[in-house]
Amino acid sequence: MQRPTSYLVLNTGDVLEGKWLSKPSKVEGELVFNTAMTGYQEVMTDPSYAGQIVTMTYPLIGNYGWNRIDYESIKPSLAGFIVSTPSENPEHYESTHTLIEMLEKYDIPALSHIDTRALTKIIREHGEVYGKITDNPEDTPLVNEVNPSIVAEVSVKEKVVYKTNRPSAVPTPQVVVMDFGYKHSIAHSLVELGCDVTVVPYNTSYLEIQSMDPDGVLLSNGPGDPKALKKQLHDIKQIAEHFPTMGICLGHQLIALAYGAETKRLPYGHRGSNHPVKDLQTGKVMITSQNHGYVVDYDSVNNDHFYVSHINVNDKSVEGLKHKSKPLMSVQFHPEAHPGPIDTHHIFVDFVQAFITKGEKLHA
Repeated sequence: MQRPTSYLVLNTGDVLEGKWLSKPSKVEGELVFNTAMTGYQEVMTDPSYAGQIVTMTYPLIGNYGWNRIDYESIKPSLAGFIVSTPSENPEHYESTHTLIEMLEKYDIPALSHIDTRALTKIIREHGEVYGKITDNPEDTPLVNEVNPSIVAEVSVKEKVVYKTNRPSAVPTPQVVVMDFGYKHSIAHSLVELGCDVTVVPYNTSYLEIQSMDPDGVLLSNGPGDPKALKKQLHDIKQIAEHFPTMGICLGHQLIALAYGAETKRLPYGHRGSNHPVKDLQTGKVMITSQNHGYVVDYDSVNNDHFYVSHINVNDKSVEGLKHKSKPLMSVQFHPEAHPGPIDTHHIFVDFVQAFITKGEKLHA
């Protein structure tokens, strides 16, 4: 099938030529790249990519199709999608649609036959890059910053409840997930460990959560700059002071900010399923799934109350925090491992067993 010519115009002055993979439609956004070889469906439906044009560095994307299982949200939130070579005839027993069919279903502007290696090098060189998918190489991208209201766009507006199948005679831990752009696999991981989960909007107050009387609270992943959510920091600290609390990705950064640490932008982010992380307590190195453009500043962590539990092997950035006296922990990576290895699933087990099933309700 002959596809029309299209262009990716960057604010760096670079223009890359490709082919329309979806219906022609202009869109702008921040350019990021993901190094995972598989998991494109999870990437496309991860709310953390909201507002971003995602480049897959693996050269062949779409070869196992699209299934009914691997959704991380109800529908994709990313701005656009870039691949080198698409597979139009996938083969997998669970596949129900092709990648191209789903791009068109959700009206996601997408390009193929882009030199993704060259594009990745541009992003690595310049760091913060914005661009426009268009049919006109003379177009100029106007977006040049992260949308400060992006979390409000992807967060649930009302509570969502997930129930476990634990027998009624067995006490069931109740976990509240604060939704900054949560992945469904986070809730599913907790349910599989025997918890009932209630997902609430990102701006739910401490008093509202207190009225729910949970056994634990999890602050989810999400898109954007964590400092854009400074209005929520007071409530987040109150929650962490009174309930066993865990943060993932953006949730990790928000816990750090709530306790006086600082966050900063990474040169070009960590996005993929092969990032090595070292547990500083055990010395063990684990391969993790990651998706973030910001990180906690190591030197800003209050060592009187927290210790850094995990670091990134490649750049020594902070990958985890633990409070020295409270049931409070956070990780920068994704222990739910969708997509990615299951090396760090024990993080959920530790949270449920150590903080919840022992009944450590600080507010009781």
